[in-house]
Amino acid sequence: QVHLRSAERLRELCCANRGTFIKVGQHLGALDYLLPEEYTRTLKVLHSQAPQSTRQEIEQVIREDLGKEIKELFVSFEDTPLGAASLAQVHKAVLPDGRTVAVKIQHPKVQAQSSKDILLMEVLLLVVKQIFPDFEFMWLVEEAKKNLPLELDFLNEGRNAEKVAHMLKNFDFLKVPRIYWELSTRRVLLMEFMEGGQVNDRAYMERNDINVNEISRNLGKLYSEMIFVNGFVHCDPHPGNVLVKKCPASGKAHIILLDHGLYQVLSESFRMDYCRLWQALIKADMKRVQKYSRRLGAGDLYPLFACMLTARSWESVNKGIDRLPVSASEDVEIRSNAAAYLPQITQLLNNVPRQMLLLLKTNDLLRGIESALHTRASASSFLNMSRCCIRAVSTYQRSKSHSLYRRAQISLTEALSLWQINLYELFLWLKGSQLGNWVIALLSRMHRST
Repeated sequence: QVHLRSAERLRELCCANRGTFIKVGQHLGALDYLLPEEYTRTLKVLHSQAPQSTRQEIEQVIREDLGKEIKELFVSFEDTPLGAASLAQVHKAVLPDGRTVAVKIQHPKVQAQSSKDILLMEVLLLVVKQIFPDFEFMWLVEEAKKNLPLELDFLNEGRNAEKVAHMLKNFDFLKVPRIYWELSTRRVLLMEFMEGGQVNDRAYMERNDINVNEISRNLGKLYSEMIFVNGFVHCDPHPGNVLVKKCPASGKAHIILLDHGLYQVLSESFRMDYCRLWQALIKADMKRVQKYSRRLGAGDLYPLFACMLTARSWESVNKGIDRLPVSASEDVEIRSNAAAYLPQITQLLNNVPRQMLLLLKTNDLLRGIESALHTRASASSFLNMSRCCIRAVSTYQRSKSHSLYRRAQISLTEALSLWQINLYELFLWLKGSQLGNWVIALLSRMHRST
């Protein structure tokens, strides 16, 4: 009852203040694996049903930015938004040439309000810091000052969308809405209309015959490619921004990636250290886990850092995160330790490179989706991460080598490592399939008879 009452008060606070407060509420609402259910269930509404701007406010923004009235630009324009979020809301409309589009329109007061929100956060954090000296969260304000102006520029969002669509064009399951530049400004973004169910809606997937494990696996592939290979990462994968839909023609399930305002660009040295850290975590190589955690600013808190990255207990990290499924007791341990280690967590967040902060947020949101779909810690997700890490490190090593022989050696090692992963994946598939069980039973019978 206390959790529910507090969660409802928090939701009302976010809705009353809007803007930055809604963004915080959205993030909290996605942390299924970390927060009590009363919080996540209550705050989930903010993913697509945040407070809306009125028709008059929307008309004002379009008039100011595009110089025309809604009826001059569109044949039809739905008054009720498809979704409303912290900074904007999206309406379905039809252009005179018959194209159905999604019109993303910024809330009119959000530009002015955001600077006040940041100032308020700064004052509140300074007050809390005086009362609780261990509370080191001033980096929140620094990050907000840097990221909010980028998110409020919809032309920047459009460029990010086109860049990531080109970068990941080899993934046929990924769909990124096309941008219509002729009717886009800093506060209005016109996109190809796409619809689907939210990525954490398991019931929707079951109704539409969409394979939950395939979606989780493909989402992992997508983010592994962005983080480890390209170093250009979509950092707001809350469920309102990631949709799924089955294509009627091909029968394939598509992942639709929306809201490209917030991206993190990773430096090459940071990306390589992060690759090698994940390789060490997957192999349970504790010496390398310590080495690369320290290089990423964790210092003596490297065990806590490893637990935060993987959302697993230190015991599971030591035994191998790809070997042990997440148990109910481990979930309870993670939740209770998150509160118990808050001073150390804040110290760690204050020490790591700023590039790491948005990655931790992205990790949180992805773990939340996996938790909602009941697909956490699947072996296939770690195998896909391993592939991306191997490719990224090999590409980096080749770029630094001037010897043809050395480059050939690196390529051969890369091919062998990828082949080993493919072989292991085949073994896991056989182990879990009916054919595999039949082969194992046959070999067992032959062994007994000999």
